[in-house]
Amino acid sequence: MACVNPMSNHTPNVILDNDEIIVLQAQLGEWDNLNHLLICKKTKDAVIVDPFDGKYWHNICNNNGWKLRSAWLTHSHWDHTKGVEEAQQIGGEEFQIFIHQNEKQRGWDGPHTNLFTCNEMSFEQVTIGQLKFAAHCTPGHTPGHTTFIGHGLVLSGDCLFLGRCGRCDLFGGSEDKQRQTLRYLKRVLTTLESDVLVLPGHQYALKDGTLPTTMRVEELLLSNLAILAVDDDRAWSTLDFLAFDDSMAKKASRQRAKRS
Repeated sequence: MACVNPMSNHTPNVILDNDEIIVLQAQLGEWDNLNHLLICKKTKDAVIVDPFDGKYWHNICNNNGWKLRSAWLTHSHWDHTKGVEEAQQIGGEEFQIFIHQNEKQRGWDGPHTNLFTCNEMSFEQVTIGQLKFAAHCTPGHTPGHTTFIGHGLVLSGDCLFLGRCGRCDLFGGSEDKQRQTLRYLKRVLTTLESDVLVLPGHQYALKDGTLPTTMRVEELLLSNLAILAVDDDRAWSTLDFLAFDDSMAKKASRQRAKRS
């Protein structure tokens, strides 16, 4: 198993460790973001998905003899990109940052070296070391939200949580797109092995009060409220997590008014 002694009060959990890949998960920041570090066992190259703290993840890699080569961003909300500039500064010119080009529709102008360009509800390949993942464009929470699938993992960001889906009322979000995305992901997920792990961007309580940070895809397909409602108009209309009456929704409304 990997040694994970970080220079932080937050010790990451080893989610997966096999012949090909090591996966670490840590909950960081005031929004309890779930960060995921993927390490290629063969090359010792690593990628951080949605870094909240760039220095933290470089320290983790340095302590274990890994090289943090890149960051993959599921989307451009600040809590998923907060640490990316620091990660790039520490990593130097070779450090790569991947994000979908459609995030520019909501004003993303942060650091990046590579843009995903695949159409909505389709995918392209992205690699770290000898590991190959499919980067699926899954809009709805944001225009260019990306879900990464491969090597027994689904890294779903804020598109799909374990018990529900992400909200659609923030700037650049779309409930119609989110529903299309969930139909698309449902089809994709049903083709995966039942023990593939879904790793979301945040931890939220399930109906039974439990607070898991991972879930097997077989269980998610049978219990996720958004997935279960996606093909039923009446059930979909009753979901109470697609939009909220809060300060972030009001800010999004002002942003949309400025753009119109």
